[in-house]
Amino acid sequence: MVPFATRPVREATYDALALVQAWLADERFAAAKLALLTSGAVVTEDGDGPADPALAAVWGLVRSAQSEHPGRFVLVDSDGSAEPAAALATGENQIALRAGAARVARLAKEPDALTVPAGDWRVDIAERGTLDGLTVVPCPEFAEPVAPGAVRISVRAAGVNFRDVLNTLGMYPGPATPPGLEGAGVVTAVGAGVTRFAPGDRVMGMFGGAFGPVAEVDERMLCRLPAGMSFAQGASVPVVFLTALYALTDLGDLQPGETVLVHAAAGGVGMAAVQLARHLGAEVYGTASPGKWATLRASGLADDHIASSRTLDFEAEFRAATGGRGVDVVLDSLAGDFVDASLRLLPRGGRFLEMGKTDVRDAERVAAEHPGVRYQAFDLVEAGYDRIRELFDRLLEWFEAGVLTPVPVTAWDVRRAPAAFRHVSQAKHVGKVVLTVPAPLDAHGTVLITGGTGGLGRLLARHLAGSGVRHLLLASRRGPAAEGVDELRAELSSLGAETTVAACDAADREALAELLAGVPEEHPLTAVVHAAGVLDDGLVGALTPERLDAVLRPKVSAAANLDELTRHLDLSAFVLFSSAAGVLGAPGQANYAAANAFLDALARQRRAAGLPALALAWGPWLPAGGMTAGLSEADVRRMARSGLPPLPADQGLALFDAALGAPDAVLVPMLVDARVLASTDVPEQLRGVVRTAVRRRTAAAGAAEADLRQRLAGTSGEDRRQALVELVCAQVGAVLGYGGAETVDPLRVFKELGFDSLTAVELRNRLSAVSGIRLPATLIFDYPTPAALAGYVGGELFPESLEATPEVGDEEREIRAALASIPVARFREAGLLEAVLKLRDGDPAVESPEDDAFGEMAVDDLVRLALGDE
Repeated sequence: MVPFATRPVREATYDALALVQAWLADERFAAAKLALLTSGAVVTEDGDGPADPALAAVWGLVRSAQSEHPGRFVLVDSDGSAEPAAALATGENQIALRAGAARVARLAKEPDALTVPAGDWRVDIAERGTLDGLTVVPCPEFAEPVAPGAVRISVRAAGVNFRDVLNTLGMYPGPATPPGLEGAGVVTAVGAGVTRFAPGDRVMGMFGGAFGPVAEVDERMLCRLPAGMSFAQGASVPVVFLTALYALTDLGDLQPGETVLVHAAAGGVGMAAVQLARHLGAEVYGTASPGKWATLRASGLADDHIASSRTLDFEAEFRAATGGRGVDVVLDSLAGDFVDASLRLLPRGGRFLEMGKTDVRDAERVAAEHPGVRYQAFDLVEAGYDRIRELFDRLLEWFEAGVLTPVPVTAWDVRRAPAAFRHVSQAKHVGKVVLTVPAPLDAHGTVLITGGTGGLGRLLARHLAGSGVRHLLLASRRGPAAEGVDELRAELSSLGAETTVAACDAADREALAELLAGVPEEHPLTAVVHAAGVLDDGLVGALTPERLDAVLRPKVSAAANLDELTRHLDLSAFVLFSSAAGVLGAPGQANYAAANAFLDALARQRRAAGLPALALAWGPWLPAGGMTAGLSEADVRRMARSGLPPLPADQGLALFDAALGAPDAVLVPMLVDARVLASTDVPEQLRGVVRTAVRRRTAAAGAAEADLRQRLAGTSGEDRRQALVELVCAQVGAVLGYGGAETVDPLRVFKELGFDSLTAVELRNRLSAVSGIRLPATLIFDYPTPAALAGYVGGELFPESLEATPEVGDEEREIRAALASIPVARFREAGLLEAVLKLRDGDPAVESPEDDAFGEMAVDDLVRLALGDE
């Protein structure tokens, strides 16, 4: 297994090509597999973090090598949670190791997303109790004139706060409000009396119902977006920095030389508070889950100032680090015993500021139990509009001076709001999660098409002109010298589009910068389509670095230049024409696959940063000039026989329109003939789309039926048990964002699966809804695995089928908790569970001790016995 580290794309792909060629040329390895190990080359789910485009290109190259030489190469991408060799046992050729589990590469149909109507709208909560309760509602009020003193904004991005999640789950105290408390965008109109802002200004601020394209707010709740800050970064600032500044200064009266404890210091408010407290001259201690400690170190905290937010050890650790003095201020967002432990870290008195609001204490009682401690639970809005304006002015000054920097941002499209909320509820993020709001193509802006005089470029230009785009900039290496340009310009003019054709190699950064600088201010650049590219096909053994570079340059270098030179612009679209070769691999196209896999990763990287991006990994088009002009009728028939026929141009353009309206960073628009593929050896990546056998019915389908008891009444024994296990696993998978029931191990402990208090609440709510049973809040603690929980649900649905069971006492609960801590699934994977069962059943091949000896054995003794060490 050969590791591949992060390197520039050319260096990484050159080295990968050399390694692949050397492996294939060495006869000693003719019957062996070469595994290439990477870290961060692929994305397995939303919020996984953007992939490294250079390593993604390595995967693209090796995918093509796999298609040319089946069984010779394996790709493994690891997060370090498991031994890479474990991936080889799956028998798959492309594996990602995440959180100790192996995930395989599969294309899938687009996941469900919120559907947005025409006109103005916003995301709201249709039904509290589950994160699937989010919906979209129309906002006809924005048809009215802007109110006096108010500003109307075209929202580009909005921040997600823990309060939004708690509101959706029905867990936030007080009246519920529409989600969305902050955002950033462009001013479109102002009301009477507004003097601080004008249409066209880029702003950030606090405004309700921010998860939609339009918002209106009092001008005091806004400030100008600092130069160089993106809309996504701006949307991450207001709540976290205002909350931290208000808490530390107005409420905490933090002074230079004092000490402050910031809980959840890798979260949005936490990271803002660390910056502000350090700037105010305080000594900062912080907690976070151990996996996020690197973030705290990067913010300037020493190791003895960092502790876990998952255990109570921080109390003793910070007491020792401060010499028993404790701290002066606590900024809290935790609950339960963590609050008590934090209060004990104020032995000399001090200020305890509660912003989490999930465990609010009585201030007088706290003062009585902890002399000298002033306890205050607060909301930022208590500061009032005028004070918030003053705080905004102070923050803007510090941002522009470089004293403060935005917290890290991870972005989702607003139509993926349920997934983003779930990510926040599971505390998987560092910094801030934001939702980006799609903007339609501006008919009066300029659309740049690279490769604009090629086959696909011309098709797309005609299509956009016919769709209402009025200003086109077509760039190619030959530009006006390309054949048929005058006719193309005349045709586009007849469709109503003013067209500029320029000779520009987008891979030349200076030339591209000069081209972009020439776009007129009255028609600014608002969309980019990168359709340029060349082919230089050849089997992987015959490729050279020069042939790699010939394909990488027009795709990779040009895309990188476009990304860098347009980041500061208010683009509505940044579309990269990629290829299915980068996703599936293609014989003879290792260089092309590498280049396009880079584009896919770049699109995900931009989306995660809150910038518009869409990579379209096209299947082949029917001959239309350019790269596909060489396809013969025999080529077309061959593709059809393979189950992947080429796209007719009209279908390709329709898919382009549909993709522009989708919330995804990468799509694979291609034709798939499932009937043909079903009779062939389906490529691994397509097995999620094409089935060669009938799938078993999952609990997700059954969950939609009204009466679960009636549905299961005709079953008994093992069939009923299996149906209930599938139902529970389906709900577990939905809560965790894994997918269907088949993705969940029914014997794995909920804690190992990643459950916490919030996800436990949602699972309880989901199961209550589909079963009609009133379930306890302690559900996953009393029944610690999906299988155990399914047994409980079955007993509640069909109590007549069970013998009387005594009440569970405290002692038995303790035993269950102890058993829940045993990683049963891992024992089973290692073969230990079967060995223990053989002992229990008196397998003659295993020498069994006396029953009394079992009763005195600890778990460790049993494991050693199963391994044969006794």
